[in-house]
Amino acid sequence: MVKKPAPDAGRRSEKSRRAIYDAALALVGEVGYPKTTIEGIAARAGVGKQTIYRWWPSKAAVLLEAFLDLSTQAAQAAGQVPYTIPDTGDLAADLKAVLRITVDQLLDPRFEAPSRALAAEGVVNEPLGREFVTKLLEPQLQLYVDRLRAAQHTGAVRADVDPRIALELFVSPLAQRWLQHTAPISYAYTDTLVDYALHGIGPQTPRST
Repeated sequence: MVKKPAPDAGRRSEKSRRAIYDAALALVGEVGYPKTTIEGIAARAGVGKQTIYRWWPSKAAVLLEAFLDLSTQAAQAAGQVPYTIPDTGDLAADLKAVLRITVDQLLDPRFEAPSRALAAEGVVNEPLGREFVTKLLEPQLQLYVDRLRAAQHTGAVRADVDPRIALELFVSPLAQRWLQHTAPISYAYTDTLVDYALHGIGPQTPRST
């Protein structure tokens, strides 16, 4: 009699985890954050709700982890290391490359629906908003701060510039345009934001010969 191999608990757990991620993101995109429940996520993922509670304390925690995982996958699909900004020595090129990946994510239907739902709910749901900022936005913004500080060391950015304020020159307009649907977002748009942020909008000073 051939002895059957024991079930791989690790593989089963990872399969369940991914099913929960997918279910949470799909539901929040379809019905919004308020109507998304642990019970609904569990039913859609085909797991017991106690499985979810064993891994996460709340639906917000599930959604944020699922969202972070989705962002990581999107970056990897684009051939980028997640949560890094390259330092090739060309600040403009590095910022443009990362913002182009951001455009791809924001326009990806898998990313857009849950992202909008979480962003909108975070405005009226203060605890969720704080968690969204702390776990997702601030770590990403810190990467821009670090890259701009590195550019200060090489002289590509003035030493008196506050990197945390400077990054808002290209990150905030992109977020606002996307959230409010005021106009389409594109590579050309984010490239222009970087150029305006780094070089200003005043007349160019003629170079002395």
